[in-house]
Amino acid sequence: MAFAGFQDATVNFIAGLSENNSKEWFDAHRTDYDNHYIGAAKDFIIALQAPLAGLSNALVCEPKVNGSIFRINRDIRFSKDKTPYKDHLDLWFWQGQRKGAISGLFFRLTRDALILGAGAHGFDKDRLAKYRAVVSQPDMRQKLLGIETDLAAKGLPLEGSHYAKLPRGYTANDAETERLLKFNALHAAYHLSHPPSLSTPQFVDFCAEKWANVMPLHNWLVEMDR
Repeated sequence: MAFAGFQDATVNFIAGLSENNSKEWFDAHRTDYDNHYIGAAKDFIIALQAPLAGLSNALVCEPKVNGSIFRINRDIRFSKDKTPYKDHLDLWFWQGQRKGAISGLFFRLTRDALILGAGAHGFDKDRLAKYRAVVSQPDMRQKLLGIETDLAAKGLPLEGSHYAKLPRGYTANDAETERLLKFNALHAAYHLSHPPSLSTPQFVDFCAEKWANVMPLHNWLVEMDR
């Protein structure tokens, strides 16, 4: 089915679930989940395939749960919060293998907000060591700083700074290197209210335009990981 936008039924389902986060409520609204949450997400992803291929033909868009659609069920095994479901829709478009991908384009739709961005929300031990080695190299560091400047001009801060001090065993000859070495993740995102195009087919182009602005960060991370 052609994507017509995320309609009120999708937002209403997300809002209802946030207010009634229980299996009983979910089971009673299973048809809304199938049609307006999963169904609408699949249509959206299919409609995105061509625009995202225009950004990079290496991006993977899989219109299925555990593909580009994150599961709605929360992992509550080790959490004090035992609510069973996520109160938002999460999508992801990656490069290479899904498991272990260094970066991707991400999407979150909540009852009243939209997040669109790119990057890595955390580096594992090996990736963190690789990142630190790469930002210590002048060429790659300058490329990242240029990307950061361009993002800042669009109102997008580079996020992921974590450490208060330089990691043990590292030195920096300048303030910018020292600052970047304190990151343990690297991402940037738009945090928006629902745009007027949300309920229209033009929402695909709206998202693709925003992602185009953060693609350089994604590409830098992919290059770093080679």
